[in-house]
Amino acid sequence: MSERPTPRDVETSVRLRQAVIAARDLDEVAERLRHTLSLAEPFSDPGVAYFGLRNNVFALGDTFLEVVSPIQDGTSAGRLLDRRGVDCGYMLMFQMEDLAGARQRAHAEGVREVFEVSLDDIEEVHLHPADMRGAIVSLSRPKPPESWRWGGAGWQDRRAPGRVVGATIAVADPGAVGSRWQTVLGADTVRFIEDVQEPGLVEIAIAGSSHQPFEIGTVRFVFQDEEEER
Repeated sequence: MSERPTPRDVETSVRLRQAVIAARDLDEVAERLRHTLSLAEPFSDPGVAYFGLRNNVFALGDTFLEVVSPIQDGTSAGRLLDRRGVDCGYMLMFQMEDLAGARQRAHAEGVREVFEVSLDDIEEVHLHPADMRGAIVSLSRPKPPESWRWGGAGWQDRRAPGRVVGATIAVADPGAVGSRWQTVLGADTVRFIEDVQEPGLVEIAIAGSSHQPFEIGTVRFVFQDEEEER
């Protein structure tokens, strides 16, 4: 029997590619992000209507910030916003070189998949937030690796300086939850802290862009030099 890959074996082939927040007023939050971070025009993906959402996606370097808002009842984003009562973190999307291996590790951990898509330019699955804890986790294998379908056509011409390089998740048991994420992802781009009252994605780190920290709802945006990348 072959040995199961360890996080150290696979971490070099994993990167955080997109961070997502949920907001009641998409236009207001997207405009605040655009003004604060000097972002270019966002991409609005009509495909997210499948999830009962509309969105804006901003490119920072070759990474992305997304804002989603519910447009119908019964969406996962809408339920989260109802529970939190304020705009909040929603999803983290990771680019995986070995997507099949990550899915195997998730299955071995008892983590359910809630969405799967296989297209000419990307393969992707979403993992159940109740199993991963803290946020929906998306695992993606874009083809070619430097592409990113969810940024929209021509995102390279709309990108602002900077890169999304890290995130912080608040949970009741950061040790156990962090271990599960590490096993499934093999990545150390996510930091875990303890918070029983308000769990979830609470911080997004951006490198190569100089701004003062600011908050949108329960999500704090922080900035760091390239060499400080987590």
